[in-house]
Amino acid sequence: MSIQVRHIQKRYGQFTALHDVSLDFNRGELVALLGPSGCGKTTLLRIIAGLESADRGQVLLDGEDASDVHVRERQVGFVFQHYALFRHMTVFDNVAFGLRMKPRKQRPSESAIRDKVMSLLNLVQLDWLSSRFPSELSGGQRQRIALARALAVEPRVLLLDEPFGALDAKVRKELRRWLRKLHEDLNVTSIFVTHDQEEALEVADRVVLMDHGQVEQVGTPQIVYGQPATPFVYGFLGSANRFEGVWQENSIQINQHHLPTPIHNISGDTVVSGQSVIAFARPHELDILPIENASSTSCNSQTTSVNGLPAHITRILDFGATANVELTLDGNTIQHYEAELTRGQLNALQLELGQAVLLRPTALKVFANTGSVTASNLQTQELEEMSI
Repeated sequence: MSIQVRHIQKRYGQFTALHDVSLDFNRGELVALLGPSGCGKTTLLRIIAGLESADRGQVLLDGEDASDVHVRERQVGFVFQHYALFRHMTVFDNVAFGLRMKPRKQRPSESAIRDKVMSLLNLVQLDWLSSRFPSELSGGQRQRIALARALAVEPRVLLLDEPFGALDAKVRKELRRWLRKLHEDLNVTSIFVTHDQEEALEVADRVVLMDHGQVEQVGTPQIVYGQPATPFVYGFLGSANRFEGVWQENSIQINQHHLPTPIHNISGDTVVSGQSVIAFARPHELDILPIENASSTSCNSQTTSVNGLPAHITRILDFGATANVELTLDGNTIQHYEAELTRGQLNALQLELGQAVLLRPTALKVFANTGSVTASNLQTQELEEMSI
């Protein structure tokens, strides 16, 4: 099934959950709705399912307007974050529930239900637990049973709301891999909501980035991560160092300091000298230069020779294949930066806590600062979910 949403608007009192959202979901595609808490992704999922109604706009299923079609008639399978299994029913009965609730004329025979349920339990690799109760299962097992139950009614589209949100990191990673393989086997149109960037990039065919009820960018994981369209997307996807200042010919002026810009490795908006900008560099794109190894900085009324942004080291995380070094800009205890170094680089630099260094980016993504993006909304908003 293909899904289109057109100009969807949804408000809760004075709060706008969705503002003029239009999206296409292709048949057989696995799409992630990604964004911070309160951005509107769950509201959009519930509107597609028919569990919520939009104030304005349309939901089209295979080109037909389904805005007024009851949830039971949309042939949608919905998987919730907290499993929603019936505690008094066995695993078998939970999966069989939707089949047994069909109208009498559409209801399969009990033998057909048994065959169907056992086939699904085998698909999710839990047929050996058919007689157990939910309380006897692990979190990961319960979520797979919830997914089997959603698939039992042969939905035309599968919707998953934070399906792994209640699980620990190790189980989440295992289930992400499992969900991707299951989708490839079933090829059912699927949309899942998550605020976990790694989860979206690892599992989805396409990612929809949302913020404050609007779509920021849509694309493959490679596109949204490698070519972020807005400062929000860059700041939300993966670790990023954010610099805000005034664009100069060979640097960005940040207060009284200057961040040198890599001559051949700058991308983003076209900006002019004197313009306010926001720039980003990934941790692996940020070099650390000990002060004694950097040439002196000199200034006069005509020119400025810039070698790096002064900072000091606040933490060194030395484990794994690479090391992360956390730094604070001199004179600013709020603005933090992170550099990723190879073990060889870390050993060569011999860095120490509190050491004064200079920061220099090897690549930079620059955006004109329109004033619409602040440091606070580049963080995951601590908003109450309110089923949004």
